[in-house]
Amino acid sequence: MRDRLFMLPGRRVSRCLGIVVAALVAVSAQTDPAVAGEDTAAYQQTVAAQGNCPRRPNVVFILTDDQRWDQLSCAGHPFLKTPHLDRIAAEGAWFRNMFVTTSLCSPSRASYLSGLYAHSHGVLDNFTDFHEELPSFPRRLHEEGYETAYIGKWHMGEEDDRRRPGFDYWASHKGQGTYYDCTFNINGTRQVLEGYYTHQVTDLAVEWLRKEHRRPFLLILGHKAPHTPFTPERRYLHIYDHVRIKYPESAFQLDGKPAWIRQRLVTWHGIYGPIFGFREDFPDPSPEGVKEFAQFVRAYTATIKSVDDSTGRIYRALKETGHLDDTLLIFAGDNGFLLGEHGMTDKRTMHEPSIRVPLLVRYPRLIRPGTVIDQMVLNIDLAPSILDICGARPLAKIHGRSWRPLLEGQTDGWRTAWYYEYNYEKQFPYTPNVRGVRTEGWKYIHYPHGDGSPDRHLAELYHLTEDPGERHNLIADPACAGKVRELKALLHQLMEQTGALPDRMPLDEGVKEELPEQSIR
Repeated sequence: MRDRLFMLPGRRVSRCLGIVVAALVAVSAQTDPAVAGEDTAAYQQTVAAQGNCPRRPNVVFILTDDQRWDQLSCAGHPFLKTPHLDRIAAEGAWFRNMFVTTSLCSPSRASYLSGLYAHSHGVLDNFTDFHEELPSFPRRLHEEGYETAYIGKWHMGEEDDRRRPGFDYWASHKGQGTYYDCTFNINGTRQVLEGYYTHQVTDLAVEWLRKEHRRPFLLILGHKAPHTPFTPERRYLHIYDHVRIKYPESAFQLDGKPAWIRQRLVTWHGIYGPIFGFREDFPDPSPEGVKEFAQFVRAYTATIKSVDDSTGRIYRALKETGHLDDTLLIFAGDNGFLLGEHGMTDKRTMHEPSIRVPLLVRYPRLIRPGTVIDQMVLNIDLAPSILDICGARPLAKIHGRSWRPLLEGQTDGWRTAWYYEYNYEKQFPYTPNVRGVRTEGWKYIHYPHGDGSPDRHLAELYHLTEDPGERHNLIADPACAGKVRELKALLHQLMEQTGALPDRMPLDEGVKEELPEQSIR
């Protein structure tokens, strides 16, 4: 369902873009505080000269790490309450079918910024940085006069915390960061921020939002939560101790599934393994082992309570500074997370809990409160959507598309299928190479070996309309042979359209029980 939308005068922004863009490019080239006053004055004079051209929207993009789509009370979670996130959905739009094209932190983050699939932007794992010359929506907004800030987890380039191009203000850290007393690089100065990570980045963000802004601004706030090692803040440490947690039923319904899924059960990414340090004695397939699994799920969920509190503080800061209704406020996750489904934890696979993430958007000049969008949108759509709504020049030759028409009620011609890619990692040898296609009703997944030889893992086929939990693999059902051929052809077509062929990937060295190196967990 989708409510009929209305439009306020802010839509005129794009018509004025051609008049002001040249001046904005000149303004954005200056980042020295000594000339900031001149830049701001030049920007205001340029806009004022255009008469009725309105101020372009501010943008606040809040990105969490490993938050699956249903970790919101507005999405029907059985015990997690997220009133501040629910308010964004109630006052804006909830995209119920938001997916990532690679379910892994760094590749997905690069896709959010660039509008490109991982095979094009080149960030194929969690150890590769975003190329400094690669166009992105923050750089484009910066070029066109926006004041820009990045605060929190960047997570592209493990050992590099330097300020990245396109940001006037920078507060980030190396690698994963730590939940308590994390060392940040704040505009070139490293310092330990004592306390809980979610609070510290929120403090920085609120402080930045409350300063005077005479130009439109972009703030990206990257949370560590709910990434492992799940560490709730002290007041939420035992909030769900009373909640009974069981293994999902699908963990015991592995007949007809690829053998690698069973092999994964006792690994770092399986329910009988160490479950990210929550279980000391492993593997443990006993019924009693659910105790550590339950602690794992409770801790994951409790970290999101702090994210919700943070979102409330950001909302309040925007409101108190008079920016709220002039700000495109976006909340999303970089990838999903398996909480025992099919016997798995972590992400990387193409199963629904891994690829589906939250997307909430508030901007009353465009979005009627309570809007629900059911079309499939992707992380590669964020960059073109933001630039479209801000009236900025689009990025060239990207794979994503703006979902602004969906917010305007225009659904004709929207995608009905998309493809997924993930490459085997030696550092985390628990998931094969993955290629697949998802339509509104079906999903086909296969696992290339990496050398062009025939697949060595059983493929998967799910009729999502009838089996949303992906419990029944139909790949061997003769009645579905035609559907398999159809989806294989569609996958090839989509890969060809996005320049993914020839398809290059590492060799699948198999599922292994070894643990990942401590610093990259």
